[in-house]
This record gives sequence, structure tokens and C-alpha cells, in this order.
Amino acid sequence: MSDKRYDVIIIGAGPNGLELGAYLSRCGVKVLLLEHRAEVGGGLATEEVTLPDYLHNTHAVYFMMADYAPVYQDFQLEKEYNIQHIYPSLQFVLPVSDGRAVCLYSDVEKTCQSIAQFSKHDAEAYRNLYHLSHRLVDEFIAPATYVPPVPALDQMVRLQQLEVGRELAEYSEKTPKEIVDEFFEDEHVKALMLYVTTQWGLGYDDSAMGYLILLYLNRATNYRLVRGGSHMVAQALNKIIHENDGYVRTNQRIQRIVVTDNTASGVELEDGTIIHADKGVVSTIDPLQTFIKLVGQQNLSSELADNVKNWQWEAYSLLGMHLALAEAPDFTAAAQNPDINRAFVYVLGYETAQELIDDYETIYQGGMGEKACYNCCFPSVHDPSQAPPGRHTGLLSRFAPYRLKESTHSKWYDMSFKQELTERALDTLQKYAPNMTRDKVLWSYVSTPVDVENKFPDMVEGSIKQGKYTPFQMGYLRPNELCSQTSTPINNLYMCGASCYPGGCVLWGGGYLAANYLTDKLGVGRWWSELEIVTRAREKGLL
Repeated sequence: MSDKRYDVIIIGAGPNGLELGAYLSRCGVKVLLLEHRAEVGGGLATEEVTLPDYLHNTHAVYFMMADYAPVYQDFQLEKEYNIQHIYPSLQFVLPVSDGRAVCLYSDVEKTCQSIAQFSKHDAEAYRNLYHLSHRLVDEFIAPATYVPPVPALDQMVRLQQLEVGRELAEYSEKTPKEIVDEFFEDEHVKALMLYVTTQWGLGYDDSAMGYLILLYLNRATNYRLVRGGSHMVAQALNKIIHENDGYVRTNQRIQRIVVTDNTASGVELEDGTIIHADKGVVSTIDPLQTFIKLVGQQNLSSELADNVKNWQWEAYSLLGMHLALAEAPDFTAAAQNPDINRAFVYVLGYETAQELIDDYETIYQGGMGEKACYNCCFPSVHDPSQAPPGRHTGLLSRFAPYRLKESTHSKWYDMSFKQELTERALDTLQKYAPNMTRDKVLWSYVSTPVDVENKFPDMVEGSIKQGKYTPFQMGYLRPNELCSQTSTPINNLYMCGASCYPGGCVLWGGGYLAANYLTDKLGVGRWWSELEIVTRAREKGLL
């Protein structure tokens, strides 16, 4: 690394770091990204973890904001970099033991036809909820994802002046369970609706974040899969950075962020090398590592130090079981509806809302239920390039505690325990897809909550979104009110990772907001335009 002086140093080359680096480098800013791992992308990982030529998306697989996120259109990723998103028409399936299945299609009327098999009341309720959530997401929730957050009280006062804001406020204090119970009566339908509203970190009884419930309901019919694997998006952004004379260095170990007189001026690597940043250092990693480990508590005000130390990790993580398969699953429910064998996401094992609630309670107490319940997908069904000809890949993704009851987390290293959990998961799969006998599973790879933390050090305790979703860690308070708008109390130190607004799950918001902030701060000409949905929301007075 012969040149040790840059305009901006970005710590972490995950989705937000790559996004920010791509925007800034195209502005002519001299950018350096420093990445802990050997490959860029963070959670945008696609790896051969089972057998050769089986491509497994080992972290991010479901892209929920691809139709809104500005990064795709600003860089013309599809046209210029061949980034293609596959959008299966049948998005979610929850099979039940009698051979039927609750199906969520991208087509609302087809979804209503499926739900009507269980309850005509619920079919009509879903239609109403679908249109409500679509309108609120399109008019406010999605635009708000790509503008800086404002204090909750200020936002609420503004929203109360408009009909869409009053509708949003009506649901904001309700829990996922309350909303599901309000709209639906059939237990199978409730099970799927409660799953999709809690899948990404909301507790079934969490209140004061109703906007996320509506977002998740809307996004449950808008998931995308990246052709060629999730890492294709990371590689495209990496290419853009290098095309614009930016630099990315992997396998880098940072000792500290250099701070003098409350101003960040660069980073020091573990080997003592100091790299200077003339205009700023941006951290995309979690607040504890950023401030306590790298900046040092001695450089923090007591207010900032206290805020950072109170950061909460998620209540549960994920147990991911990746499969190399001889053939694709043939679900029993496909006898009644052939579409089911080409669905994107399956929710297996939960057939009532209470079963899902009971499973959450077991996990909160550090346990793993005897019956394995989870969501799963088989990407090669939609993208044959992710497996050898005629073969398939599978991902079984189960909620799991980081700390197991009556055990240290070292039990997650126990191969016999991991094998036992895999066997339970395969039992569940075979219950709904009888052809999935053990001989069809050519190889398996298990990623535990501890493996998540070891692989991605900023996902402490396996926290896949870098921190729990609570009212005190969302919006203007993510990660805290001192650091939620890209800047921090340390001059020239900025933040934009999943621990910042708008959060995790590859929403493409953090890096974008940081790019907007820094181009203004640095006086650099911005080559992209404001999102049309944002402009519309501003004109209506919503933002």
C-alpha cells in the first residue's frame, strides 16, 4: 500500500461500505475501503461450502428493497453490470399437514384465492391489508428509508396533518400479534402472517414499531433473488469503485482510528502502518467496536460512551443449514397446486400462530424446540447456475439463541449437536416434501450463531442486523441520537452501517444516506438525482 493518504477511508466493505465507496469514487473522491475478511461484500456472500459448483448464499439471500433502492438505478446495475434479480411469482408458502397450503403471490388476487380455501373472511381481510400496506409503503415508509431520520415526535406531528400519516399512526403502537389477530381468523393464515411480520427481528409482542409490520407485510410479496448469487452485487460495486480510481484492501486489521483534538485523521493498522484520511473516516461496523475499541473511551464524552455501552444485540440469531441436493423438493401440497414446487420461500413446521409464539418463547429462554421449524428456499430452482446440471441447493434457516440454556455457547461447536439439529430439520422437510430422503442430501454445511459472529465480527452475538430492533434503537435513535445522521461527535468521523438508520437486511439506505451527507459536507458535486418517491413524499408534506 504505497500511497497512505486518501480523502476518505471506509472501514468495512459490506453492502453499505461498498455502496458509499461507489458513490463517492464516482464523484472523484479518493476513497480507500479496508475490509477484515478476504472477500468484499460482508453479508453478500456466495460460497462453495458443500461440494464444488454448488453456490450457497451463506448470509443474505432475500432482497426485499430491490424495487425501491436507488443504488440499482443510479449505477444502472442491470444494464451496465448484468445484475439481474429473479422475482418468483409465488413468494411464500406455508404447507399444512392436510395437503393444503397458504400461498402469498405477487398477484394479490391469486393470494386471495389461496387464502379463501381457509377463510373467505381472511381473503377479503388480506386484500384490504395488502392495499393498505402497499399505499403506506409507497407513499411514506419506502421514501423515508432513503432520507435522514428525524426525531419521532417531530415526524409524528408532521404525519398527523395528513391522512396517510394518521393511518400509519393508527398501527404504529400495535404489535404484530395484535394486527394479525385484528385482521385474520384462520390459524394457518395467522401463522404465515405472523411469521412474515416477525421474520426480521420484531418480537410478536413488540409495540411502537407498527411501520415495520406494514413494511414486512408489503415486502413479503416483493422478495428478489440475485442471479448468480448474492455476491454478484458486491462484485459489481467493487468494480465501480476500482473503475473510478478507488481502492479496496482486504485482510486488513485495524488497531485504532487516529483521533487528535476530537478529530479523526486516519487509521492505524495492527502492524503500525498509519493511513491518513484528509476528509473523513467512515465506520460501517457496530458502535461498540467503532467507539470503544477503535476510537477509545478516553476520546469520548461520557454521554456518547454511555449511549454506546447501552447498545443491545438481537434476542436471537440464525442457524443456517446449507444443502447440496440430488434433486429439488417435491412438496405434497403441489398435488393440489403445482405452483408450490416453484415457490421462493417456504415456512415449514409452524401450522398455527401459537406454535410460532411457543417457538419464540423457547428461543428467548435459550432453548431449541424438539421440532425444527424454519423458513427455507431452493435458489437453484429459480437460477440453475447456482448448482451443477440437474442438481440443487437448499437453505434451511432457523431462529436460534446465541447462548444456549444450561450451556456456554461452546456447544455450538459440538459437531454431534449440529448434526442432531440438521437431522431434525431434514425430518421437517421430508414431512412436507416426502422425496427429500437422506440419500438426496449429498452434503450439508451448518452455520450457527457463533459461526456468524466469528465470520462477521461486527455481528456480535450473531446479531445479523448489528443490533436489536427496539423503539430505542430505531429511527432517529439508531444507533443513538448523536450519531443517527451520518455524523458523530468526533469531527470527521462518520457512521453508516446496519447499526445506523435505516437498519440491516440490505436495504441499501445507510451507504446512500452517507453519500448524500458527505457530498454536501465535502462540497463535491452530486451526479445522482433525488429518488422520485422521495420527491413525491416531500411535495405531499410527508418528509
